[in-house]
Amino acid sequence: MFNSTNFPKPTLISVNGVELEVFEAGRENAGKPIVLCHGWPEHAFSWRHQMDALAAAGYHVIVPNQRGYGNSSRPTEVTDYDIEHLSGDLVALLDHYGYEDATFVGHDWGAFVVWGLTLLHPNRVNKVINLSLPYQERGEKPWIEFMEEILGGNFYFVHFNRQPGVADAVFEDNTYRFLRNLYRKNEPLRAPEPGMVLINLANAETPLGEPVMSESELAVYVSAFETSGFSGSINWYRNLDRNWHILAEVNPIIQQPTLMIYGDRDMVAKSENLTKFVPNVEVVNLDCGHWIQEEKPEESNQAILRWLEQQNSI
Repeated sequence: MFNSTNFPKPTLISVNGVELEVFEAGRENAGKPIVLCHGWPEHAFSWRHQMDALAAAGYHVIVPNQRGYGNSSRPTEVTDYDIEHLSGDLVALLDHYGYEDATFVGHDWGAFVVWGLTLLHPNRVNKVINLSLPYQERGEKPWIEFMEEILGGNFYFVHFNRQPGVADAVFEDNTYRFLRNLYRKNEPLRAPEPGMVLINLANAETPLGEPVMSESELAVYVSAFETSGFSGSINWYRNLDRNWHILAEVNPIIQQPTLMIYGDRDMVAKSENLTKFVPNVEVVNLDCGHWIQEEKPEESNQAILRWLEQQNSI
């Protein structure tokens, strides 16, 4: 099991009007940057199993806590968490290190940001590796509006938008229990229950399935969210319709070489038309749930390193 005391010490870097808490490995590999972008409710620490492996393969590994997370800035305005700001942070991070472009890796919400970054700033991204969340097609209706029609007001994306502050407060009152109950694998199937699923999870006394990480690893997440709270990170969800408008005039096709890694037991749906929007994509499926790089660290590393080596030999 990973020893959390071995995780690198961070640096606070001023970019794009905020400060980002950034963790690094392989600084001696300057010139081969790879940027790892976490999801929700995660932390740069979610990439702990990948950092040394990528550094050993010759990469300068840059892992920010994105705005709203950890000791990075937490702006108060909801609109400060839209895709322009989130992708702008990553562009400014490249500028800080003097890099024209980099390979970007995203998991969950981090994948959404990497997709958006690649659409908005295609010249700053040379390769894309995303886990769990495939490219999200921009349909005829804004995303939250569409989800509300199909999935109802208690679907957590919709709830975060229509009842701002409610879930944030529940998570903050039950931070350890929420994160303990969320970071599970091999969970048994259970019947849907009334209410908002994540609020129910935060209030549940007993976790299901097996833990994804040790108690000492979980403590890193708990400590971070006890300090930051959840509102900044949930504000990412509160910009989905705004992002839909921002991306209206952008060419929706991603041309960069792309690796998409799915967990076969992930609740996030696989894309049926991924190649329509990401024509240069290779897909890998792993036997795991949502927390792919933490549930299957060795398999994730092998898939990523094999694909990178293959791309670099072209």
